[in-house]
Amino acid sequence: MLYFIYLITKKQPNWNDTMNCLQRKLAESLVIFDGAIGTEIYRRNFFVNASFEQLSVTNPDVILDIHRQYLDAGAEVLTTNTFNANARRLGKFGLADQTATINRASAELARQAVREAGLEGSVLVAGSVGPIGEPESAADTRSRDSILVEQLEALAPVVDFIIFESLRTTIDLAAALEAVKAFPELVYVLSFAVDRHAENHSGDGISEFGRLISTFPGQRPTAIGLNCGGGPESTLGELEILVKRTKLPVIVQPNAGQPRGVDGRMIYMTSAEYFSTYAKRYAMLGAAAIGGCCGITPAHIRELARTIKPLMRAEKQELPKVEIVECDLKEPVPLAEKSSLGAKLAAGKFVTSVEITPPRGFDLASTVAGARKCKEAGIDAVNLPDGPRASARISPFAAAVAIQQQVGIETVLHCCCRDKSVIGLQADLLGCAGMGINNILFITGDPPKLGDYPFSSGVFDVDSIGLVKIQSRMNRGIDLGGKSISAPTRAVIGVGADPSAIDLEREYRRTCEKVEAGAEFIITQPVFAIETLFAFLDRIAHLKTPLIAGIWPLVSYRNAEFMKTEVPGVVVPDAVMKRMAAAGTKEEQREAGLEIARESIAAIRDRVQGIQVSAPFGNVDLALRVLK
Repeated sequence: MLYFIYLITKKQPNWNDTMNCLQRKLAESLVIFDGAIGTEIYRRNFFVNASFEQLSVTNPDVILDIHRQYLDAGAEVLTTNTFNANARRLGKFGLADQTATINRASAELARQAVREAGLEGSVLVAGSVGPIGEPESAADTRSRDSILVEQLEALAPVVDFIIFESLRTTIDLAAALEAVKAFPELVYVLSFAVDRHAENHSGDGISEFGRLISTFPGQRPTAIGLNCGGGPESTLGELEILVKRTKLPVIVQPNAGQPRGVDGRMIYMTSAEYFSTYAKRYAMLGAAAIGGCCGITPAHIRELARTIKPLMRAEKQELPKVEIVECDLKEPVPLAEKSSLGAKLAAGKFVTSVEITPPRGFDLASTVAGARKCKEAGIDAVNLPDGPRASARISPFAAAVAIQQQVGIETVLHCCCRDKSVIGLQADLLGCAGMGINNILFITGDPPKLGDYPFSSGVFDVDSIGLVKIQSRMNRGIDLGGKSISAPTRAVIGVGADPSAIDLEREYRRTCEKVEAGAEFIITQPVFAIETLFAFLDRIAHLKTPLIAGIWPLVSYRNAEFMKTEVPGVVVPDAVMKRMAAAGTKEEQREAGLEIARESIAAIRDRVQGIQVSAPFGNVDLALRVLK
């Protein structure tokens, strides 16, 4: 049957007129806030015996330079230098009568930085309002909310929204809520400073804060936030609690944390890379915006913007819709006819595969030899990762061609979104079809910062869901642009899943979207927590999609520690860690890891349709021993 096909380009959202500027910004994509102002002032040799807020009047070039650096780093929201610019805090320096002047000057400096950069309309200015503090004398009888109103009167006309930062007590929160009553149209955010249990020092926590907000008769906050706290790691625990208790967008701004003792030294752990690693976890949990508090610098924000924004853009990016008008649209090849692996999956048979990571050099001899061992052992397929942990290795496509031609065993080729545009990705998929590589696992990919080339840029035109949609179209004979490719490709479409994800709701949703997009089988991250896998299987049972469980045979206690702390999506239970620790020699530890892997397979075999065993550090013999 003949059809025409053309693309419907993605349109800009039709924003509801009732949405304010911050709501629109948060709805578009993950938003990057700036970092600390006070930290940057101190780095410029202004000491704490002076009012940092007054510098907006006396040394405006210093504050303007800080804003410019954050803009250059990629910040999409600048916060004003007004955290302590209320009459009570300024009064300690004899500056209470300059409250309005300092706040207006600070707001104008942030606005000037945005204007000079030509970013008006795309970068927002947030008016920072910190806690009032306690009165210095009995003569200070003004109410907290009246002090806040004075500051808001100066800030509100200039900034895009107000952010009440470091709210630590219900007293501070109540004062902020009372103050906003005087500004019926005010756009504002409430940001809390709590501990890892989402509580303050007096035991009040997110639940009590939420109760006060829900009973407040005035306009609701546009978003709520977490700032300061105990550093990136502590904030992750706070966020896990908060996202389950609110439907409002959440803004996360941790501080740099406390130094840790390491071999007798006190070391600050929050490097720019460390910060962005946790930022990715915040994003995966559903944070709508990420920035920094005390100790977080433009370098941290630059790394955050460079590594996180492309990932989130890929997830939010929608492929252009293809409207079929007249073209030779083909029926897809049935799963059972695509490949031997596809035939076994379609028949409900149990499958096995071994994951072999391609070498860093160009000599494929050992890779081919390992694949030959798999063939002789009766393994169904060899799984080939694509640049795991953002490493530079020989093309897995080249490895797949060599293995299939020289050994005669099928491969499962990973196809990663990180390194190529949709043009290059489609070229690779056509190459796979031409060379008979028909089993493909589509993954989003690790960000470049995890590897040896952190300066490299991730492309991420699409994520794994988008790439599955592209392959599904090609399996019907058309490419992303609606162009005929003459014959449908025969790809068996696989996707990854993480049963131990931090945000299981997100993982479940994305797994459903992958299957809806065309996924025909699922391979999980390495499984150590069996009950977690079973819970995930129960949740996705309605999808009726074959699931192959990943198994990693631990080779040492150090390897177990690495998997537990460094590999995203892998949970190693304490019981497993204890067993590995109890093994004495390296050989005993390797045998313990082997037994754990075998026990895991025995426990899950009846619930899955296959097992994929990784060959740790290229040890194919060990992987095959697991499957015996």
